[in-house]
Amino acid sequence: MTWQNALHDYQLYLKIERGLSANSVQSYTRDVEKLILFLEENEIKISPKNITDETIQQFIYHISKEVNARSQSRIISGLRSFFDYLIFENYRKDNPTAILETPKIGRKLPDTLAIEEIDLIISQIDLSTPEGERNRAMLETLYSCGLRVTELITLQISDLFFPEGFIKVTGKGDKERFVPINIETQKFIAIYIKQIRVHINVKKGFEDTLFLNRRGKQLSRNMVFMIIKELALKAELGKTVSPHTFRHSFATHLLENGADLRSIQQMLGHESITTTEIYMHVDKSFLKAVVEKYHPRK
Repeated sequence: MTWQNALHDYQLYLKIERGLSANSVQSYTRDVEKLILFLEENEIKISPKNITDETIQQFIYHISKEVNARSQSRIISGLRSFFDYLIFENYRKDNPTAILETPKIGRKLPDTLAIEEIDLIISQIDLSTPEGERNRAMLETLYSCGLRVTELITLQISDLFFPEGFIKVTGKGDKERFVPINIETQKFIAIYIKQIRVHINVKKGFEDTLFLNRRGKQLSRNMVFMIIKELALKAELGKTVSPHTFRHSFATHLLENGADLRSIQQMLGHESITTTEIYMHVDKSFLKAVVEKYHPRK
């Protein structure tokens, strides 16, 4: 078994059996590709079946000079998954990453925006332009529904169920979920569709795509990042703001106003409640208020 054969089979496994998105598959295989490159550069001729923990440790020591602890941890996790797959397919009996210690990393709390800061960013949009109406609808949707940027740009008109008050979101691994959408955001989307989008020369294949660029095609992830970055600079917030910041803020504001974690987990599309817990940065005053409100011994 060659490394390339093993990597190709692993990619198919991630895509077909685990149902991961193209971005996730690429992220997993990138870690293995780093190991392959290390072996080639050092002329270490060893197969995926026979590589030892000693060689893996040499590789980790090598990359530790180039990347931070968080990246090292991610690479080790990616390799562990790859070798678990080889064990699953009976190519190996052991995982050479099993004895590796993952670098200790501090918990990185997500950035968030106050409601006033979100309003300030949105107020910077030039609504005299067609793109302005589109951008307002996009940002309101990001904050109103807590979407990932990929979920936003792939949102379809047929995914809008306004009479019921929901939108259908296709998340990681093509898993679908229904997320509530408020009346105000529905209004901004309707304005964009009826007054702006109707005048765009929509290219074939994008007839159902909600948010379009000037050429009538789906917006790119980078374009959404750029739009938000420019608006944040105009607002002079002094913060790094991205599409994910709106998602963090959506979840945090729900939690601070009394929403339960399970409901937030469902709306964010997290498989594990643990992910949702890490996502939140709950201050002690909020936790104190929860105990005072709900515990029988107040």
